[in-house]
Amino acid sequence: MPVRTCPFCEATCGLEVTLDGDRVVKVRGDADDVFSKGFVCPKGTSLKQLHEDPDRVRRPLVKQPDGSFAEVGWDAAFERIAELWAPFVGSDDRDAVGVYLGNPSAHSFGPLLYGRVLLKALRTRSIFSASTLDQYPKQLAAAHLFGSGATVPVPDLDRTDHLLILGANPVVSNGSLMTAPDVRGRIHAIQARGGKVVVVDPRRTRTVQEADQHIAIRPGGDALWLMALLQVLASEGLMTPGEHLAGLDEVVAAAEPFTPEAVAAATGVDPEVTRTAARELAAAPTACVYGRIGTTTQRFGSTASWLVDVLNAVTGNLDRPGGAMFPLPAHAKRGAGRGRGARFGRWSSRIRGAGEVFGELPAACLAEELETPGAGQIRALITVAGNPVLSAPGGERLARALPGLEAYVAIDIYVNETTRHADVILPAPSPLEKAHYDLALYGFAIRNVANYSPPLLERDGLDEWQSLLRLLGVVTGQGPDADVAAIDGFVARALVEKEVGDERSALHGQDVDAVMAQLQPRVGPDRLLDLLLRGGAYGLTLADLEAAPHGIDLGPLQPRLPEILSTPSGRVELAPPDLLADVERLALALDEDAGGMVLIGRRDLRSNNSWMHNLPVLVSGPERCTAWLHPDDATRLGVADGDPVRISSRVGAIEVPATVTDRIRPGVVSVPHGWGHGGDGVALAVARGVAGVNSNALSDDDQLEPLSGTAVLNGIPVEVVAVAAGEPVPA
Repeated sequence: MPVRTCPFCEATCGLEVTLDGDRVVKVRGDADDVFSKGFVCPKGTSLKQLHEDPDRVRRPLVKQPDGSFAEVGWDAAFERIAELWAPFVGSDDRDAVGVYLGNPSAHSFGPLLYGRVLLKALRTRSIFSASTLDQYPKQLAAAHLFGSGATVPVPDLDRTDHLLILGANPVVSNGSLMTAPDVRGRIHAIQARGGKVVVVDPRRTRTVQEADQHIAIRPGGDALWLMALLQVLASEGLMTPGEHLAGLDEVVAAAEPFTPEAVAAATGVDPEVTRTAARELAAAPTACVYGRIGTTTQRFGSTASWLVDVLNAVTGNLDRPGGAMFPLPAHAKRGAGRGRGARFGRWSSRIRGAGEVFGELPAACLAEELETPGAGQIRALITVAGNPVLSAPGGERLARALPGLEAYVAIDIYVNETTRHADVILPAPSPLEKAHYDLALYGFAIRNVANYSPPLLERDGLDEWQSLLRLLGVVTGQGPDADVAAIDGFVARALVEKEVGDERSALHGQDVDAVMAQLQPRVGPDRLLDLLLRGGAYGLTLADLEAAPHGIDLGPLQPRLPEILSTPSGRVELAPPDLLADVERLALALDEDAGGMVLIGRRDLRSNNSWMHNLPVLVSGPERCTAWLHPDDATRLGVADGDPVRISSRVGAIEVPATVTDRIRPGVVSVPHGWGHGGDGVALAVARGVAGVNSNALSDDDQLEPLSGTAVLNGIPVEVVAVAAGEPVPA
């Protein structure tokens, strides 16, 4: 029976696919998968509907004079791209070309490997991605502490005795920056061995329902509360810091003003609850603190992310079994790079001067960079698996700006709210028509595993990596008929040269031609993956993975300090100057008025951002795009369950049905992210039928977390009122 890894979220679950010729009969969990062991969520089984979706783009589409799309052949599509791109080839205004990378591209190793090659060829600084709408505060904090944004410690779920979760719902998300199938089962295992699970969240999520304790914090209060935990640990002599730490005294001093009493009003957490949480964290045989999107997409995202790892370090739980540990994927090497540490703000956005982070500018700046004339104005755009009109703040502004582009090329499977504005859409294959390896996600896995999935069905057209290299040919002046095989060979040879020159690689010092010969006859991502595996820590080859269709278990996480560190000091930098400086801004929040309603998002097991709402199996059942309100708030507002409410912020307003529930704390309203489908030219029949509203209409594109440039999508001040029947929503 053919098997493969699910590409839809970070859990990397194994799927068993029943085929009848080229027809998908059934998809279910792979009981023999070494990691997921048969676990699967509704998203995985929807793979059949995605493959068969009649709205999925299967042939290149070219915009016609009347605004419609016409299917064309691949050669015709690239000839049109070459026409559109002619003014930009060789232009000195390199930043006039923008690129937006969407979340699904992180789940596909072809775009991950070859997208970098295209970006390097473009030489543009106008690069944006969904990362500044999601996880960059965590990666920025990790870069400061450990030297690299890829060096992110993850909870050792299978061995911990005490798990403290903030702003995350891993039973629904299956982990995020924590690749972990069946989190519900793993939570139960913690409890079965006598451990405890505590969840800090404004909502009583599905994860809370499985946990031992729920602390209903006020949105945006996570950094304050974490500081209070640190203050208790320090003042009561409960710290047991591990080795290889620098800056402990400085960070402890910074926490002194943040007593449990001082943060109580802003966090909504009773001081004794805070003290007990700190004491239990310190007393547990092993423990781990884990924070996710509720802690990153808020105004203190980087500070909260930093403090999560500070607490793991000062309790002795950093880099030890049962604590927060560093994965070692099969394609990675032991050791770390040169100790340069983190460098950010190497350039700034043209309009508001927002600093670069990991080579990108904030996604919330994209609209202004499109619409404002002058040198560096983005006049051409490439999007890969992205829908920023729904995903980013200021979506309507972005939708108005996109038609003004001189050239817009999208690689996508749908004509969505963003790609409807493209001049050319190049389709990506179905997940069943391309190979799969989780190049990014294994770097966050709670156990070291490796699994490769070959294509199960024949592909009619180009793979994503081929489209990217053919685009590279156009943007570098080689024309629409560039020799993709030759470019691919050049890319492979350059990577081989880098590999044999890397002292950490198992291929170090070998002859380049000999290594190239070992990789034959593979091409494309398979060749590059084979190379990375051969140079990796376990000495595997792609043939080894092909011979193990259910995956290879490489064992539990192992301690990796200090060899993984690439900070200039070679130690864990607990007190980075940029993060210490932000404590002053955090302290100002102690005196803020905690009154008024605030908005947060909401994750659903059957949804993953904006791109899975066209599959009937995932959107059937009760309406999920609703506003959760606590009964006390509903009574005060005169709202009954199902009544429409108007939610307004400084920048916009939406109308949405209310769900009255005690699963959310008073003073908070929750609306899920990624809805609001519709508009002229959107070819998503199912999604349009369950359109919902775009919660990002309430997100202020002027409000960015200052260190990472991440949009503030949680803890937004709003006003909520009942809507009389027939009353319109203001524009």
